[in-house]
This record gives sequence, C-alpha cells and structure tokens, in this order.
Amino acid sequence: MFEAKVASGSGEQVLSRDVYRLGHRLDFFRMLSVFYSTVGFYFNTMLVVLTVYSFLWGRLFLALSGVENGTSNNKAVGVMLNQQFIIQLGLFTALPMIVENSLEQGFLTAVWDFLTMQLQLASVFYTFSMGTRTHFFGRTILHGGAKYRATGRGFVVQHKSFAENYRLYSRSHFVKAIELGIILVVYAAHSDVARGTFVYIAMTISSWFLVVSWMLAPFIFNPSGFDWLKTVYDFDDFMNWLWYSGGVFTKAELSWETWWYEEQDHLRTTGLWGKLLEIILDLRFFFFQYGVVYQLGITGGNKSIAVYLLSWIYMVVAVGIYITIAWAQNKYAAKEHIYYRLVQLSVIMVMVLFIVLLMEFTKFKFLDIVSSLLAFIPTGWGIILIAQVLRPFLQTTVVWDTVVSLARLYDLLFGVTVLAPVALLSWLPGFQSMQTRILFNEAFSRGLQISRILTGKKSN
Repeated sequence: MFEAKVASGSGEQVLSRDVYRLGHRLDFFRMLSVFYSTVGFYFNTMLVVLTVYSFLWGRLFLALSGVENGTSNNKAVGVMLNQQFIIQLGLFTALPMIVENSLEQGFLTAVWDFLTMQLQLASVFYTFSMGTRTHFFGRTILHGGAKYRATGRGFVVQHKSFAENYRLYSRSHFVKAIELGIILVVYAAHSDVARGTFVYIAMTISSWFLVVSWMLAPFIFNPSGFDWLKTVYDFDDFMNWLWYSGGVFTKAELSWETWWYEEQDHLRTTGLWGKLLEIILDLRFFFFQYGVVYQLGITGGNKSIAVYLLSWIYMVVAVGIYITIAWAQNKYAAKEHIYYRLVQLSVIMVMVLFIVLLMEFTKFKFLDIVSSLLAFIPTGWGIILIAQVLRPFLQTTVVWDTVVSLARLYDLLFGVTVLAPVALLSWLPGFQSMQTRILFNEAFSRGLQISRILTGKKSN
C-alpha cells in the first residue's frame, strides 16, 4: 500500500503542470536531475516491465503467425534476445550496489553481501515491488485518481490471510503473472524454437522468474505462509469472502462484490480517452483466441477468417451452459435438489456426447480441449474487463448480473491458481522451517515469540 501510494503520486506528477513547465524551462542537464529525483525511477521501472511484455507478446505473435518458423537461425536469435533480460532484471540492476559496497567495505565483502541477499530472496522481493510500482504508476497515468492509503504501523510478524493478500495484489500482480504464464505455456506448445528444452529455458528463464515472483512473493515473505493448517484456514476464509452475500454497506474485507466494485473506482473518474485506452489494452486478451484456434486439429489447417468467427460459438455455448446451471441452482437447489442434479447431469452428458461426436466425425483431438481453454479463458476475461469500462451502459440491463457472476467465477479460478503452489509447498515438509529461518534472525527464530506465532489458533 505504501508503494502504491508513492507510485500513484508520481503518476500524478507526470500529469501535472509543474513538471510540464519544468520540462520547458530547464536545460537538458538540470532536467536530468529533476527526472532522476522525481518520476524517473518509476518511469524506468515501468519501461522494464513493458519491455518484458513486448518481448513475450512479440514472441507469441511470431510463433502463432508462423513467421518464427520461417526465420533462419532462430536459436541464436532467441538466446541473444533473452540476454538483455538477464542483465536488465538481475546483474545490471545490482551493479551499482556492488560497486558502492566495494568502495566502502572491499570487493570480496561486497560480493559476499550480494550472495547473502540472493539467498535471502532479495531479488524476489525487488521483482515483486517492481510490479507494484509499475501497476499503480501506469494506472494513474491512464486514469488519474491517486489517493491516500492508510498503511498503518502493524506488527510486522503477523500472518496475513490469503483473502487479504488476494485483495491487495490480485489486479497488480496475480492476474498479470497468470497472463504472462499463459503466454509462456502457449509459446512452448506452438513454437518450433521452444521444442529444444535448453533453448526454451535460456529464452524464458527470466520471464518465468518474474511470473513466480509475482505469484509467490506475498506468501514467501508472509510469516507462517507455508503452514499447512493456516493454508487450509486461509482457503476457507477466501471462499467465505468470495461467496459472502452482504448488503450495500458491507466492507470490502467481508464481501467480494464490494471489493470488486471498489477496484473499478478509477474507471468511474477517468475521461473518454482513458476509457478508450483501457479498452484498447484489454483487446490483447482476444489475440489468444485468434492465434490458437488456427492451431487446433479440428480446423484441418484452414486459415480462413470463418474459423475465427465460428470459434465464437464456443464462447456462446460456454456462457449458455453457465447461465443454465445458475438458473437451475437458483430455482431448484434449495428445495428440489434432485432436479438441480438432473440438470447438471444432463448438461454433462450432452457435453460428453458432443465431444465424442467431434472426435468421431472430425479431426478434433483430445488435446484441443486444453488448447481451447488456454484460448477462450483469456477471451472471457477480456470481455469482463471491457464490460467494466462500459458499466454505466450495462449496469441497468440483465447482462450485468451475468458479468458479475462470471467475474466472481474468474476470481475463484485466479485464487485457486495462485493458492495451488502455496498449498503444495505447505504440504511438503521443511519449507515452513526454511521460510522462518530466511525471514527472521537466528535468535528470533529460536525464541518463544516466533513459536507462539507459528502455533497460533484459528482466528474467529
């Protein structure tokens, strides 16, 4: 919240008349000093993240369009392109610190301090912090709306629940990490260059590091973040928060719907250009569907635009199935439970029969189901984001209730995706004690205080 507050303030500075006038009246060298001491740090951080986005989306476009397969010497080009990210995200950003410590304490001490910081996962923390600055700085430039955020001065070794972490970091980190992860998976599946394991690792290792840092950093640096019982309690708390049906004045800490509407406040205050830019940025999610449908076996290599248009039938059918299940749940689930189960069974049987017929009479493959999910789930998320921008026109229609229900379903999907690796690490032995040793010094790790924190009872 503190990083968000400062980054949003810097975004407002970029839009202010003061910076505009300074830029016109100061000479170049004094302007460099102003840039470095005000908004430059946040602007450069945003450029680093945008470079990663440009690289990954560019490689995905080359792979899905077939251009990459026609390029000669792809392996050398791919490995060479990735070197800038290894330098940019890792060694190069740490170089000034190593040089400064070398002057003050000596070269060997500086190198040892650097290695110690890596063992303490400082790079993970910095990469996550970089995502916070980029999100709020960029959003403020697009829409404005910087505001004071009460950070408080709480006890720093207190365990934070998964629901609280999700509310804080969902839109700024988790959703973006899942987006980049899907790009990397689709690229690995449809790129000839990525068929070689070493080449793929060399090209994408820094990008995967970014994805893992943005998804797991809040739990790595969360006391008792890998405690199995706390993870189970956190999941129960997350589900209660997600499905809580409170009133209009319910706090965001208790109700998903209140939090979801608060996350759209910046869209209410933005102007026409801000909304248009938001819609243009959201259109990138439709590229997954456009690129992947032509790679499906059922298309038979057909590159006609009709293939893409017919693929929208899948989206209509998926929404229709969801509406049918929701209607049956509202009508039968409470009193006539058997009818609700019959509707579910009928839908499942029709879906299975349809898939069997496709596999029998067309070139449909079973792997096309997985590829379709990677194609159409981002499309649904893009539709929800655009619907949020068009909320003033849609909120009074029947469509809006479906949008809210689908958005809740997507947040459930995102939450389970983020919590799954956390649950796995919590289930494996040794990670909890390892995390405690990394977070706290030796005396505090062995002391009674941390033991009380680790063995704390479930909160009401």
